[in-house]
Amino acid sequence: MRSWVLLATVALVAGGATACGGNDTKQATPSAGPSTASATATSGAGAVRLSVAEPQGALTVPQIVEKLAPSIVRVQTETATLDIFGRVQPSQGVGTGVIIDTDGHIVTNNHVVTTGNRDTPADRITVTLSDQRTAEATIVGRDQPTDLAVLKIDLDNLTPAVLGDPDAIQVGQDVVAIGYALALAGPPTVTRGVVSAKDRSIDEPPYTINDALQTDAGINPGNSGGPLVNAVGEVIGINTAVISSAQNIGLAISVGLVKPTVDELIRSGRIERAYLGVATTQVTPAIARNFNLPVDRGIAVTGVGQGTPADDAGIRVGDVIVAIDGQDVANNGDFLAILAKHRAGDRVRVDLYRGSQRRSLDVTLQARPSS
Repeated sequence: MRSWVLLATVALVAGGATACGGNDTKQATPSAGPSTASATATSGAGAVRLSVAEPQGALTVPQIVEKLAPSIVRVQTETATLDIFGRVQPSQGVGTGVIIDTDGHIVTNNHVVTTGNRDTPADRITVTLSDQRTAEATIVGRDQPTDLAVLKIDLDNLTPAVLGDPDAIQVGQDVVAIGYALALAGPPTVTRGVVSAKDRSIDEPPYTINDALQTDAGINPGNSGGPLVNAVGEVIGINTAVISSAQNIGLAISVGLVKPTVDELIRSGRIERAYLGVATTQVTPAIARNFNLPVDRGIAVTGVGQGTPADDAGIRVGDVIVAIDGQDVANNGDFLAILAKHRAGDRVRVDLYRGSQRRSLDVTLQARPSS
């Protein structure tokens, strides 16, 4: 099984590698313990085309870089933790972000601005623009299931990037990845490739990120949060993961998922997904064979919270959910995407298998309990 590794920010540990820009050159290493994920081709992945027409007004790579440079920022984080002896251990990390409006909102990855299990925000986040202006950034909102976060800075004369049309993305089209790979000194690293596939999934337990773009443009730790750009200089993805055991296979979160997520984070600071109240695991053909399940796609219920909508509706451990509200559920990403479209109080039909029998249960969703 292939393993996707999130492009964790390049960690600059105190006493080791220093922040980029200094004269002392040392090799920066990725954050310890990156999470792994499995690559899954979902339905609708396009076949590679022999010839793909570039959009009208296509730019050269230098022109793309010139156009995007003012919109791409270096994101440096600082965090202080305690070691096993109770001593303060400062650490730093570097990732990438994209300015998306003149109000100072910046999109990046959640794992760029958080520590350890990506649940705790960094103590300090500093953003550096291409003109070398710097500003301390605040977190407007962040969302672990999509690994996206929105920052805000207080600076004038900002140049936002243009987000592309997700429906116009084609397998085989030229793309450019831009970001602060390996926290190297100077401007961001630029690499070129194509969209290798669409509709990939990143399994990042307990979440699955759907609608990911696969690319062969070279991306590395530090590219996290940086843009994948089409031939007219529009952002079509946010670079997030790479497969470490292969050559030139990386993943970017598609703009089709970025746009609604970022809009809601700016509007409310969080994604208010409806709540079903189950713990699940994704069904694979191997799991289906081992447990004699009637289907090889879906999500198996491994836990039901007491007093939750699932409990009230009669969903049980061992059930395999295959559809919600008429939409197929092949994995946890589908499950989260469907819940994201609903709000507390919505009544939905859940189709599931209990043993070999298919059943439909009506469930009234609730708001997710505050943790």
